[in-house]
Amino acid sequence: MDSVEEEVPSGEGEMEELVRPSSTNVPASVNEHPTSHFSGMVRQKAYVFDGFGNYFNKDWDLGEGEGKEFCWYHVELPKVRQKCCQSAQHLIDVLCPPLKLQDILSLASNGPFCGHVDGALVFRVNSPGPISSSFTFRLAARITEKSVITVSLGRVPRLGFSPVGQSLLSEIPSVENPSNYKRGSTNRSGIVIKEHVLEFLLTMNHSEEADNPVPKSISNLVVHVIDTHVDHLEDVVTKLEMELETVELELDRGGFALKKEMLDDRRFPKMHLNLQRLLQVIAHGEQVFPRVKEKCLSKSWFLSKDINSLDELIGRLRRLKENVGFLANRVTAIQAGLDSWQSEQINKKLYYLSFLSIVFLPLSVITGVFGMNVGGVPWTMQNNPEVKDGFFKVMVLCVAMLLLVLLCFLFPILYSHVMAWYKKRFLRRTWSHNRRSCRRTIGIQERSCCPRID
Repeated sequence: MDSVEEEVPSGEGEMEELVRPSSTNVPASVNEHPTSHFSGMVRQKAYVFDGFGNYFNKDWDLGEGEGKEFCWYHVELPKVRQKCCQSAQHLIDVLCPPLKLQDILSLASNGPFCGHVDGALVFRVNSPGPISSSFTFRLAARITEKSVITVSLGRVPRLGFSPVGQSLLSEIPSVENPSNYKRGSTNRSGIVIKEHVLEFLLTMNHSEEADNPVPKSISNLVVHVIDTHVDHLEDVVTKLEMELETVELELDRGGFALKKEMLDDRRFPKMHLNLQRLLQVIAHGEQVFPRVKEKCLSKSWFLSKDINSLDELIGRLRRLKENVGFLANRVTAIQAGLDSWQSEQINKKLYYLSFLSIVFLPLSVITGVFGMNVGGVPWTMQNNPEVKDGFFKVMVLCVAMLLLVLLCFLFPILYSHVMAWYKKRFLRRTWSHNRRSCRRTIGIQERSCCPRID
């Protein structure tokens, strides 16, 4: 049975390219930089395209293509806990020279941006947030007529290129069956797909190396970069949908312990926060990509069909934003259901406490009454004439205090009833007074209108 080197999803759910090592078909050169201060932390890829659908790996010289050729230089920043200034230092280390400080700042800053910097078109959709988070996305590009420089945070699926014939998706798969090893039968051919790798591939709307044509122009490459960014967002939303459906099924089947655990872990508030971060990333794309399209319309080297492709990508972003909004509403509804369940549990506990109070309150009253240190308490044989009225006086004082407390509670209700009665009485008096005044006025008018007969 054939075997391949499979990559296991690691870290923040990323997976390296599922390809086999190759030594043919594509001339490659190792892009190692002994002068880099951050060796091993920043991944760099350099490609040159001949304009006819072919590409080759090239040295990292940040040069531009000649004739129909154009170059692409991609920097992949490490997705680790670090400051924004450290990311800028990484870019300075690998892109300067020939880039200047203003170019680095336009690529490394947070927030959306689209404009011309030093004669090149620059756009970015860098979301502010913890860099190590799975829901922090950063993509920036510097575009000229013959070269493109892109910067991403972590690995973006399908962004790079590899020979299609060496992709795992082009192989005939085989299911791993433990019974075959017990029997010693290895006559089945095909690539063994591990279960965890298959589960990871099923969570992706856009599989690695699938539908990934080689760009023939700079405009094709720009569309490819934005397309993979949108695909990456859709894959993350798909994973959230599957996670949410799994949680809903667990809630339907689970009981008290599961619901209490989810409330203690604050699982749904965290999920809602992640969805809000995704909405922010999508909103940045909605702001930037239409402006990219407008600026590319004035470029002679940007093809009209790629303008239409940008329109389609903007439409996908808007639909994705609606989908994320629906997910946020579902999370809110589930959290509201859990909060209602928690309130019911608290009310039940309060009901039991109230029942115990009802049982023990009369006992405490009786104990307090017969435990008073006064004379005249019934059934205590205290018949001394000097203190026989003590119990009666204390009980009168208790009744007076009880009436005073009840009056304090009933005073707002009594006050509202008295004020309502007073207003009603005042309105009746006013109405009767106006009625008498009206009658008197009408009578005077009638007398003044009637002729006097002598």
